Amino acid sequence: MELGMIGLGRMGANMAKRLMRGGHRVVAYDRDAAAVAKHESNGGVGATSVEDMIAKMTPPRAVWCMLPHGQITEDAIAQLGELLSPGDVVIDGGNTYFKDDVRRAQELAKNGVDYMDVGTSGGVWGAERGYCLMVGGPKEAFARLEPIFVSLAPGIEAAPRTPGRTGAETSAEHGYLHCGPAGAGHFVKMVHNGIEYGIMEAYAEGLDLMNSQEQHPEESGMRYDLDLREISELWRRGSVIGSWLLDLTASALFEEPDLERFTGQVPDSGEGRWTVMTAVENAVSTPVLTAALYRRFRSRRTATFADRSLSAMREKFGGHSEK
Repeated sequence: MELGMIGLGRMGANMAKRLMRGGHRVVAYDRDAAAVAKHESNGGVGATSVEDMIAKMTPPRAVWCMLPHGQITEDAIAQLGELLSPGDVVIDGGNTYFKDDVRRAQELAKNGVDYMDVGTSGGVWGAERGYCLMVGGPKEAFARLEPIFVSLAPGIEAAPRTPGRTGAETSAEHGYLHCGPAGAGHFVKMVHNGIEYGIMEAYAEGLDLMNSQEQHPEESGMRYDLDLREISELWRRGSVIGSWLLDLTASALFEEPDLERFTGQVPDSGEGRWTVMTAVENAVSTPVLTAALYRRFRSRRTATFADRSLSAMREKFGGHSEK
């Protein structure tokens, strides 16, 4: 198949490579001419503008936007809505708030252009491992573009088949799924990222607790100089908390046991916030996901007013001085 790609950053460029390995023709545009030139050197078709990209494609077209969340994506999709023809499809594969997807789908429909949202998980490893794809949009557009999703997804061999599953393999078993109408794909990806925050926070707190045990006096008999590299490696084998995130944690600790290169100030992409906001709107209790998000906020600040307030209260009620 043929696909237009706007955005050749780490994710977009790797996805283009994987698609071309799958036999697809990828016509790509990026504001960085060097990125376009590299795409061409990999066997892709480069474009000097969005208009040039569209001119080099055969209707009905499908254009995938792989851009940072925010105005840059809004502008790109609005431009495509003006330039594309009825029957064409716009795909947003970035991190977008699902309510924006619903609005965009309605706006593009006025010109007969379909809109699809694809929550994409896999990060920088996706070029080799494949991408987990959570798709929203019209079923007809999904069916037409399914060969694209098949090439991007990890495939059935990525995990053993769940015991009890029999018969024909489903798309989910291959790593992609039509989740529902516009916004459904990014909604599922939003929750996915909220869960990711919680899992990461659990690992981080556990490692921190083990690391703190070496602070006990030696005479207490409870000072344990634990080797976190080996413990994380141990947990990868046979443990119920094994995961790809643990695999990556073990790799990071092996490369740098003290993690001194990191400041510990953890940003958030926005999807954790949207998850918590949606939980509030739906009156669903998500204490772990919410706490994990707040912990990221806290990581970016030192000596906050809250810290100073705690210190003042301790001094007032107990005469405790700061150390």
